[in-house]
Amino acid sequence: MTFEDHVRAALDELPPHLAAALENVAVVVEDENLEDPDLLGLYHGVPLTERGDMAGMPPDTISIYRLPLEEAFSDHPDELQEEIRITVLHELAHYFGIDEARLAELGYD
Repeated sequence: MTFEDHVRAALDELPPHLAAALENVAVVVEDENLEDPDLLGLYHGVPLTERGDMAGMPPDTISIYRLPLEEAFSDHPDELQEEIRITVLHELAHYFGIDEARLAELGYD
């Protein structure tokens, strides 16, 4: 599987009610974050819990950064797949309005 396939698989594994709630958000794979090359993923947007009328607004974006993930888990393909899944879920949590403190409480920090 390619890196992009792993990201797609993580999205395909979402429970149907969560997948149906995804609106106006794009999940993209980028090589790395230029400001923080060690960053694994980043949510750019307005969480659902803070949105008003978003008519005409560009989609929110979830960036999954390929290079730091592949570098950290280059010798462990199964761990890479799992970390991609965790990163996708972590960033989707931000989309749904879950902050870092709550993610830490849930064990997804």
